[in-house]
Formats: sequence, C-alpha cells, structure tokens
Amino acid sequence: MMFFKSNTVQGYVTSEGCMNVKALVSGMLNRRNLMTLLATAVLGASATAVSGSDVIPGAPQKKPVVLKNGVIHTVSGAPISDGMLIFDQGRITEIGTGLTIPADAEVIDLKGKDVWPSMIEAHSQIGLTEIASVRATIDYAETGSLNPNVSAHVAVNPDSELIPVTRANGVLIALSAPMGGLVSGKASVMQLDGWTYEDMTLKADAAMVVNWPRMTAPSFRGFRPQEAPSDEGGNQGLKSLRDLFDQARAYQKARSAGSADQRYDIRLEAMQPVIEGKTPLYVTANRVREIQSAVSFSAEQKVRMILFGGADAELCADLLKQHQIPVVIDSIHRLPSRSHEAYDSSYTLPERLRRAGVKFCISGSSRAETYNVRNLPYQAATAVAYGLPYEDGVRAVTIYPAEILGIADRVGTLDKGKDATLFVCDGDPLETDTQVEMAWVQGRRVDLNSRHRQLYEKYSEKYRQLKAAGK
Repeated sequence: MMFFKSNTVQGYVTSEGCMNVKALVSGMLNRRNLMTLLATAVLGASATAVSGSDVIPGAPQKKPVVLKNGVIHTVSGAPISDGMLIFDQGRITEIGTGLTIPADAEVIDLKGKDVWPSMIEAHSQIGLTEIASVRATIDYAETGSLNPNVSAHVAVNPDSELIPVTRANGVLIALSAPMGGLVSGKASVMQLDGWTYEDMTLKADAAMVVNWPRMTAPSFRGFRPQEAPSDEGGNQGLKSLRDLFDQARAYQKARSAGSADQRYDIRLEAMQPVIEGKTPLYVTANRVREIQSAVSFSAEQKVRMILFGGADAELCADLLKQHQIPVVIDSIHRLPSRSHEAYDSSYTLPERLRRAGVKFCISGSSRAETYNVRNLPYQAATAVAYGLPYEDGVRAVTIYPAEILGIADRVGTLDKGKDATLFVCDGDPLETDTQVEMAWVQGRRVDLNSRHRQLYEKYSEKYRQLKAAGK
C-alpha cells in the first residue's frame, strides 16, 4: 500500500491506484474517478480486514472479580489450596484464604481448578507474521542491514489468527521481535488481547535485536571451514556494528552540545537507550566463538545483553555468569546442533545451565516458527522430563522471562499489586491434556475461542451427523 495526499482527499491506494493518481495529475481523471478509486481501495481493505481473527477482545474490568475455592499457584511461593484471588481495575488486590469479598464483586467458584500467572513467550514474531509461505503476511523484517529505529509493536496485527490460538493455551504475553539484517530493530512485549497495538503493548522497546555475525565461514564439501578473523577490521559485520555504536556516541555528544550542524538522525536516536544502558541488546548467537565475541563486545561498549539461542551457552557459563548475561533458550524441541552430540542435548540444556548457575528462560519459538508459540508449556515439560526440576520448569516460562525482559514488576507471578493477567485450567498446564478454561489480561476477560477450536467443533459435528445417519 502507498500513501498519497492532495488538496481534496487523502488515503491509501494500491500500486495500481498510484498509476491512476499520476494520470489524475496530468488531467486524465476527474474528481469522480478518484472517489470511485478510493471507494474501491477502502472496500478492498475491508475485505482483507474481515479475513482476520473475529474473536472480540475483552472489555475493561468494571467491578472486582473474586476467584475462590481454587488452587492458587503464585509461583513466587507455595500453592494456596482452597485459595481466593481478588482483582480490580486490572490489578491483583488480595490473595490468600478467608478474604472479605467486596459487596459488588463478581464471584467465580473454581471448584478446585488451578489458577496460574500467564506464561510468557520470550521470543516470537507474533503479530508480525501469519503464513510463512505467503510473503504478503510477513512483516518482521525491513530492507537494509542496520535498522535500530524499527519498533515491532507498531507493526503488530491485533487480528492475527495466531494470537487466539496462542493465548488459548495460557500464553497471554509474548515478545514480538523483528528479524533480518545485522541490527533488526526493537522487540516489544505484547499482551495477547486488545483492539489495537496500543492496547496490547506492555513494554514497547524491550530490547534491541542483533543477529551476531558468523565467526566461521560456511562449510562446503571438499573445503575445511576456516576461522574468520575477529579483530577490528577482519569481520565486516562486527566492524559495522562497532561503527554504529561509535556514531551513536558521537551523535549523542553533538546533540548534548547543541550543535546546529547535527541533524536529527532517527537511527542514531534509536540507539541512545542502548548506549545509556536502558535497553539491552538481544543477541542471537549459538556457537562458542559467537557468544564470546558478543559478550566481549557488550563489555567493551558497556551495554546490557540478553543471549538468544545459546546452544553452546554451557561452554561459556563462567563468562555469562561473570557478566550477568541471561540466556533465552531457542526452543527445546529441536535437533542437536552437531552430528556428534547426544540426541537429547537440546532437551537437557536448561538443566545443564541451571547446574552451571546461568540465568535462563525457555522460548517456544525457534526463529520465525511463531505458530509453535502455543506449545510453550510443552517445551518446558520436555525440559522437566529431562532433568530440570518442575518448579524451575514453571518459572522458566513465567517469572524467569519476566525478569529477563524487565517486566517482573507487573507479571510473572500472582502477587498483590501485579497485573491480573492469569488463567484458570483443570490441571497441570505442562500436561498436554490440561485445558485452559478461563483467562484474563489486565482484568479483561479473554475469549478463548480460536481457529483451532472452530475447526474442532466443525469436524466433530461432521462425525455426529455421520453417526446419526448410521454411517
């Protein structure tokens, strides 16, 4: 879509429409033709819009809600049996047993069901992609190598069909991250309910995404991979990154000095929170040398860093602990990184990092596989099955990602004063047969219907009809 503006009208038209606008300028179209063109464009846009998710976002909370007679899993402490949780105006106000129920409250008897804080996906492209094989539905990458000014939250599509599917399994919060190039842009923490991206945004600029340059040349049959030089001039990607930081600091000094010659630069302006230590680098790296290089660079630049991927993170445990760098594990359900590694190397990585004392959390989305975010609890379950203590498995998808992403003051546990972003289920959320029955995002009741549930009900009806017909 392309934007145009005239003295009479302004709006969006397709590329074909732009050709007609040029004709208008040359006197080949009149005002009526233009209005017809605009009407066609609007109808086309409307037709596209109705193809999105038709699940209606929750309404703002109007009165206190009381969840009683359930098992309250606070995550920050021991579960509270026959507990009670009260929230009002989107925040948890009371939690415990034998609490006084507000006179005007909506009371929900859970009858022994379980209450959990939202699970948090620490890496995805949710809202930025829909169908991987359809280019028109992919909006997670910009052209060019350096795009620090890109911010994911403004591009998130609230009508994505992947959002209802994901939250129906208890994942109510997710990091939506851009991809591509060397510096992809700023990742945003999104709540998975809302009419607009403003409604959904929990933390707009959570981290600056950097795809770390390869430290080794790709291997080809008959050739032995050679180590790429990692000095200042040897690795072009690393040099470009260092130049960007140098330019950002020079820009900062010029702006602070009030230099009239220094024009506003949107890219260098976007780098200021990073060099000031307010926004961390979210570095994608898996190999030992890449991780070492990234840590060395962040220490050199005196910036904060989060490691995403981290297949070899255990081999760099001391370095990561020394610089207090957490790891967002790039999916548990994946093949070993190398042919000689054990089949379960990815499954046991969380426990190995825990034993090594490295802070970590688990992601369910492995590089542009956003459709798998719904399986986040089962990623944690696999880690638990392969040695990770159950409590750490739960924390790895709740409070640990909240701490790593800087949102632990609002979500991640069920505690007084935090957001009422939680769900009710009929068992252990890490078990595949457990069903999420109710959910709230900042006190707004979430509709748990989804494309998956609609298809289930559709084909269940098919077999009911066949059975009734005796077939």
